[in-house]
Amino acid sequence: MLSEWIEGGFFVRQSSLFLPTLREVPSEAEIASHQLMARAGFIRQLVSGVYSYLPLGHRVLRKVKQITREEMDAAGGQEISMPAIQPSELWRETGRWEAYGPELMRLRDRHDREFVLGPTHEEVVTSLARDGIRSYKRLPMNLYQIQTKYRDEVRPRFGVIRAREFIMKDAYSFDLDQEGLDRSYEAMYNAYQRIFTRCGLDFRAVEADAGAIGGKGSHEFMALSEIGEDTIAYCESCNYAANIEKAEVVYRGQAPATEEVAKAEKIHTPAIRTIDQLAEFLDVPATQTIKSLLFKADDQFVLTLVRGDHELNDIKLKNMLDANVVELASEQDVEETLGVPTGFVGPQVSQGRNVKVVADVAVQHIVNGIVGANEIDYHFKNVTPGKDFEVEQYADLRDIEEGDPCPQCGGTIHFARGIEVGHVFKLGTTYSEQMKATFLDEQGKAKPMIMGCYGIGISRTVAAAVEQNHDEHGIIWPVAIAPFHVHIIAVNVKNADQEQVAESLYEQCLAAGFETLLDDRSERAGVKFNDADLIGIPLRITVGGKAKDGIVECKLRKSGEVVEIAQDEVVSYIKETLPSL
Repeated sequence: MLSEWIEGGFFVRQSSLFLPTLREVPSEAEIASHQLMARAGFIRQLVSGVYSYLPLGHRVLRKVKQITREEMDAAGGQEISMPAIQPSELWRETGRWEAYGPELMRLRDRHDREFVLGPTHEEVVTSLARDGIRSYKRLPMNLYQIQTKYRDEVRPRFGVIRAREFIMKDAYSFDLDQEGLDRSYEAMYNAYQRIFTRCGLDFRAVEADAGAIGGKGSHEFMALSEIGEDTIAYCESCNYAANIEKAEVVYRGQAPATEEVAKAEKIHTPAIRTIDQLAEFLDVPATQTIKSLLFKADDQFVLTLVRGDHELNDIKLKNMLDANVVELASEQDVEETLGVPTGFVGPQVSQGRNVKVVADVAVQHIVNGIVGANEIDYHFKNVTPGKDFEVEQYADLRDIEEGDPCPQCGGTIHFARGIEVGHVFKLGTTYSEQMKATFLDEQGKAKPMIMGCYGIGISRTVAAAVEQNHDEHGIIWPVAIAPFHVHIIAVNVKNADQEQVAESLYEQCLAAGFETLLDDRSERAGVKFNDADLIGIPLRITVGGKAKDGIVECKLRKSGEVVEIAQDEVVSYIKETLPSL
């Protein structure tokens, strides 16, 4: 008999497999991937946001890792392994020790030295390049690793999609100049396209904000899913796609206002504090109102104006101000800075108050609008920018909306939801300048290395695949990342004919190179079939009552198609069928 082990060292007889399936959905599981991966015995929660991967889950992870390694190597990446424990000194060099926020898992050793459990490795890899790359002759360079990362999520949820411990592939490119970075970025972008295509995902690459990583220019790779926490704005008329934080709002051919400009008038609005209340009270559309929101950008207070029916995009505001931290001011800050409670703030800021006034472009086109009067229970009507208040800077500061024109072709913007599974960044010199990672050019002059950063959520990719590929019975794995290709079930293992045929097919499948799981358990047929549907292996072969005649049943998990074929034709059938699944 052939060995029960295949490449990678996994046993494949179900009677010996550590596969603790569950009949009930765990109480903490909110979404399909979490529910099914737990029920099917792929993962088990240790504490909130921390999971063990059991044999089948580990096997899927290994396949996603292998696909990632193959494409990274083909694109010129070199695999390394960096420490998860990182000294605070490196993070202080870049300023991220303070700026990264409470999600950074910090710790102290017995000597009271400060460390962090790495959520990412920009500082570590930059220190490696700083010490190991001296000359332009050593560039370009691309280093990557696949490693467990740590993030102190305030609210871990959705299983391994938003966890405190997660598996990630992170890569870092080092180049001589911007043109070199562009080539490295394109190579990684294309590698990511291949990786997620091979993993069987329905995904889009969207323009994105770089966030806490820093740098200019980035794309997120989003697996389309209704449970996704990110909103994607896309155009069906062209290839434009961006996340909601990045999507540009454009005003094409804005018609000049025809309404006659009226004189501003203070009106009594008792206990009216919200735009909806104001619009209802005055019987006007929200488009005629202006929201005044006070933000604190680093140490500067900024009054931001948006049209009443629009939502302010704080990421766009942060980028416009080139600030490190932007947050909505507290009610106490509003009263102390503007001298009025939240709800009645207006754009007519008193002289002597150190407040910058900025506005979304749409505010510029409002004539005879309604704003707060900077006085409790009062608003102004017939207010027009430039006449009644001044704005220091106009910019695109709002969230894009469905139906807005596409900034690329003028088509119509639509929304979809997605799970972020990958992100690529053009870092430039953000880290190399701060950490003095330089090389000597051909003239012997020291220059900062031009960097890129490229991440893939390995564990997230597994969960995203389940979100996109399941039904009411269980998981439907894409072939490339399925824990096994073939699932052989002997309906009655005590029947000599069935046992003999099942064992023979098992050996034939292994010999042909198919990863095969044999269900040799002494369980009822219904239990075996339910477990098979739950686990989701692409092809099921049932050895039942016709085994004595050499006939077995083959069922495709995805389509449910069932065919009966002769035992000696099974291997040929699998070879023909699997590539098309």
